[in-house]
Amino acid sequence: MKNHVEINLPFKNDSPFFNHIIFNYDSEGESFGNQDRNSLKLFQFKDIMVNVKSFKVPNVINQIAYRFFRKSKAQRSFEYANKLTELHIGTPQPIAYYEFTTPFLFKKSYYVSEHLDYDLTYRELTMDLNYPNHENILRAFTRFTFGLHEHGIHFLDHSPGNTLIQLNNGDYKFYLVDLNRMHFGILDFETRIKNFSKLTIHKSMVEVMSDEYAKCSGYDYNNVFNLMWEETQAFQERFYRKKRLKKKLKFWKS
Repeated sequence: MKNHVEINLPFKNDSPFFNHIIFNYDSEGESFGNQDRNSLKLFQFKDIMVNVKSFKVPNVINQIAYRFFRKSKAQRSFEYANKLTELHIGTPQPIAYYEFTTPFLFKKSYYVSEHLDYDLTYRELTMDLNYPNHENILRAFTRFTFGLHEHGIHFLDHSPGNTLIQLNNGDYKFYLVDLNRMHFGILDFETRIKNFSKLTIHKSMVEVMSDEYAKCSGYDYNNVFNLMWEETQAFQERFYRKKRLKKKLKFWKS
């Protein structure tokens, strides 16, 4: 099986270490987080912790697509992280990506980054509306998202678990993870506001985000809120409809 490797310049001299952890991924490292869709493991590297995301082998159609026509999730994660870093947008430091292929099919891929210590994700804000300084954090997050949009960054997986938050005594820092789905370019009003639709079911949070985004952008608050709440409800409806359909299919299969 053939492999392709890209390692960022500051880590080039340590390629033997990264090669080792990738080729021994199944037997070494500490499992971290949810392992349902893809696998995550942590490895100690000098004075930092390294996070390795192992993407599952895609279905046969996508094995062909990723082999010949599309960039892999690992490559996109690596390239987008480098782009975010250049734009001074928070994301864990990108280190490398690895791909394994046969002559006609794409197989395994891995994305390597620095593991970041953080205090919470956006998800905690949705689960505890009394979280300390809840509104201040939410407004700071909204300003962070506005900054993404101003830089022409459309983060398609802008969902509760994909923003890490460091509190820093009120100097809030935000870091994007799960980066393989992004578009870059000028964002119109509708695209900007729809980008909030996956974040929360709570109307009170949508009201705060709408207010802050209106202040940042100069858009009318009512226009922002009406679209943000409408898109939030529409996303929830699609999400639960899909969930019910999956449940029915599992029932018929059993």
